[in-house]
Amino acid sequence: VQLQASGGGLVQAGGSLRLSCETSGRTFSRYSMAWFRQAPGKEREFVAAINWGGGSTYYVDSVKGRFTISRDNAENMMYLQMNSLKPEDTGLYLCAAKNGLTTTATMTTTRAYDYWGQGTQVTVSS
Repeated sequence: VQLQASGGGLVQAGGSLRLSCETSGRTFSRYSMAWFRQAPGKEREFVAAINWGGGSTYYVDSVKGRFTISRDNAENMMYLQMNSLKPEDTGLYLCAAKNGLTTTATMTTTRAYDYWGQGTQVTVSS
């Protein structure tokens, strides 16, 4: 499985971006998906996750109400709509996939995911 994230860029605080993650493979609908981000000098941080059918979504507290994760299984795509961006949202955003289910105990951890994309840079200026 290959993942390719896109849609990052430079935006002013309060602005919006929509990230996309294109996934190869025929069984995308069986993958649990997530977005992580990593700022310079910091550990990779969980941002949001979505289950197979898209009916269940999970967010880190700092993005709740501002970010929305979604997926289109017919197009093998996952998205992250980011609104009301803040400078602390700056980082390299990576999409991740697991063939199968994750659990609420592990979905926020990097070790839960089998596949990673290279990421797309998001920079929010103040």
